[in-house]
Amino acid sequence: MSCGFQDKKHRLYIVSALADTKVDMKILSQRLGLGKGGVRMAPEENLRQVLQVPLGCVTPFALFNESASAVSLLLDQGLKSKQSCYFHPLTNDVTIALSSSNLDKFLLSIGKQPAYVDLEASPVVGKDNPPDLADLVPSGAFCSSEESVENPTPKDAPQVNVPKEKTCLPVKAKPKVQNKGAESSESKVLTNNGPNVEIFASDVLEVIFPLFLSEASKKLNIKQEELTQILKLDDFKRRAAPDLESV
Repeated sequence: MSCGFQDKKHRLYIVSALADTKVDMKILSQRLGLGKGGVRMAPEENLRQVLQVPLGCVTPFALFNESASAVSLLLDQGLKSKQSCYFHPLTNDVTIALSSSNLDKFLLSIGKQPAYVDLEASPVVGKDNPPDLADLVPSGAFCSSEESVENPTPKDAPQVNVPKEKTCLPVKAKPKVQNKGAESSESKVLTNNGPNVEIFASDVLEVIFPLFLSEASKKLNIKQEELTQILKLDDFKRRAAPDLESV
């Protein structure tokens, strides 16, 4: 289960947790060092603008979008003990199952360092105990736009709504610890014009098909090699790739 949150400075967070994990947003806000404002559910407008997904479709895969590069991802540490993790691939019509290690590979390929957190922990936060999750607060700035602002006019003149220019909320940048292999992995997926959809789709298929073969061979009691020949896997991948790229 993944949800989108934002703090009072409009910085966005994705929290992905097991269904039975209890997350206290007040405690999480304290652990992030956000003060009284804390985090709250992000409005759908911001989800669409930054993550490019509607409500109900929040997923770690949305971090692939260039607009979501500064979004923070908090992963339930319980996911690491599960054989498979389940996420929506930008739409809730489909669910993808993958291991936490394969999720890590995806995140590293887009330059994100996986951060697994005990979301049910309640450590003391105070003068002698700084917030333990403060390093996960996003750095950078998110842009917000107001619909309109009334333009002052003479008393007898008609009132006119003048669109307000898009403004960016300044956020103090924090030092970012980068994985040594992140830069090379990121260059594999990103181009000067943004994410390379074909490479991303290919990487996702490389993760999905081994899982599919493993599960299908068990249920059908067929060796994976035989199933690969029956399905003509390479042809199957070529047919599936355009649909995934379209999504």
